[in-house]
Amino acid sequence: MQQSIFTVRSNICLAKGVYEMVLGGNGKSVTAPGQFINIKLDGFFLRRPISVCDWSDDSITIIYKVVGKGTEYMAKLEAGAELDVLTGLGNGYDMSKSGETALLIGGGAGVPPLYGLAKRLIAEGKKVKVILGFNTADEVFYEENFKAIGAETYVTTVDGSHGIKGFVTNAFEAAGGYDHTYSCGPEPMLKAVYNASETSGQYSFEERMGCGFGACMGCSCKTKYGNKRICKDGPVLIKEEIIW
Repeated sequence: MQQSIFTVRSNICLAKGVYEMVLGGNGKSVTAPGQFINIKLDGFFLRRPISVCDWSDDSITIIYKVVGKGTEYMAKLEAGAELDVLTGLGNGYDMSKSGETALLIGGGAGVPPLYGLAKRLIAEGKKVKVILGFNTADEVFYEENFKAIGAETYVTTVDGSHGIKGFVTNAFEAAGGYDHTYSCGPEPMLKAVYNASETSGQYSFEERMGCGFGACMGCSCKTKYGNKRICKDGPVLIKEEIIW
């Protein structure tokens, strides 16, 4: 974990209530896709944990959805604003488990960390298939970004207004075979992926966090191997340890 000051380079709206923010600063403490950062906002007691979408040595890209006052505040930040950020948090995804073909499944706000994962798996020569799930067409984002890096991309919408109608599991047949799954999204989606997938996998959980680095125990959950803190021991858990 590292605490440093980042500068907002850009902050744009991608889709309904969804924003992409590029932060300039030391991104070297991000060591694995699926990790998150914790942002201090003026006037708010708790930091806001946001998953890392992509990163480089001198920048971090995040995508967030406006769901409350904190993210409303973030959406109004302009280029040049400075933010106090904790980086390098969480365990992230283990790319060594991917096999030759990985299936990545993201739902809504769970899509962003899969982009950085897909980008790096493809750079290693792996075949990457991606399923992105949304409610309606006006919520869809990053479809073209995934396609541009070479990921075989499928989009589902609950109302059928774009892509395959239904939930992410409705695209499993179209996606075909795979060696390992990586997923991120709301718990009902993760459970559905758990039941539908035929291989081992890694699941990134979303929990309300207090401190974000394991001190307060506010985000602990039960696993087959005892209690784990989502912020410190997660947010990624392997399929075989999950208790629903």
